[in-house]
Amino acid sequence: MTQEPYDPRYLVGVVRFNRGAWFEAHEAWEDLWHESTLPQRRFYQGLIQAAVALCHFHNGNLRGAVKLFHSSREYLDPFRPAYLGLDLNLFWDGMQHCFADLLAGRTAELDETRVPTIALDPPPEAWPDVEGDDYGR
Repeated sequence: MTQEPYDPRYLVGVVRFNRGAWFEAHEAWEDLWHESTLPQRRFYQGLIQAAVALCHFHNGNLRGAVKLFHSSREYLDPFRPAYLGLDLNLFWDGMQHCFADLLAGRTAELDETRVPTIALDPPPEAWPDVEGDDYGR
């Protein structure tokens, strides 16, 4: 069976997420969310909330970060173990590691070295050119 090509906006969101441009990843995925139907709509909503959780954590909105961490997980858990090429078990292991101190009730600053990256399996035939983005960090 041949893998359907990934939507380019999904891939743009992945590239931006992996660059630490979480708000911009959310923007790319939001277009998909608006156009999607269930079940994909819930998947994109979970990704959007994961990205915004990281935005809040980075900006010091710890309460918002924790709230969106949990809601994102609720949206994405039904798609485990993998969906649209994303290994959700690996992704959530990384998110759990990233948010561990905050989830334990300790005040924390985001350690960007702990933020998971998204790898897709199978990988896309080509990644979108986002070099013109001003979003990379």
